[in-house]
Amino acid sequence: MLNMTSIRKDSITTGEIYHIYTRSISGFEIFRTPTCYERLIEGLCYYSSSPKSTKLSDYLELSPESKLRVDSASGAVPSVKIIAYCVMPTHIHLVLKQLVEGGISSFMNNLLNSFARYFNISHNRRGPLWESRFKNVLVQSDEQLLHLTRYLHLNPVSADLIAVPDQWVYSSYCQYIGENTDKNICNWEGVLDIQPKEYRKFVSGRISYQRSLSKIKHLLIENYTG
Repeated sequence: MLNMTSIRKDSITTGEIYHIYTRSISGFEIFRTPTCYERLIEGLCYYSSSPKSTKLSDYLELSPESKLRVDSASGAVPSVKIIAYCVMPTHIHLVLKQLVEGGISSFMNNLLNSFARYFNISHNRRGPLWESRFKNVLVQSDEQLLHLTRYLHLNPVSADLIAVPDQWVYSSYCQYIGENTDKNICNWEGVLDIQPKEYRKFVSGRISYQRSLSKIKHLLIENYTG
């Protein structure tokens, strides 16, 4: 169960769960191709444990067997638990649990800096890619966490990018409903009790979803200025 503690705007506490949000500089459309989306998602997996002895670019070139050897030999330990994610054209939503001191900050710095280098090199570009340091808001209850995952998974639908959340392969929704299980990036064990059929119904109930927004209004960081 989650602790019913107050929101911490200026610190991240180990053992707590946070809605993490970052967006591109000046609304620049970063994610335009499947390759860009997939590279960011690969980074989610790679940087969730630390330290790393191999650069992500080199790691992605390895065979599955070699990747396993690198993973087992690195001594890396999980720094964050990824509970949910959604990558949008100009921004990223994550729900993370910090497992070690400084875990979320280290994870986000590695993830965003690595992707910025990749993007700038591949697009012959220079300069910053992300608007500022990521924003974070503490999730205060199990109910808020459940509604927050639905909010993330409906983001592409709300933005009129797709008609139904199943069509957006750059979020954790398909894992939540038991599909596309070759990308089991998220781990909600001990945090959420997800039954795929029931969760699909929960997300599809758009009218009730709109009514429930008030329960997580303070977690919607797009409008967060604190």
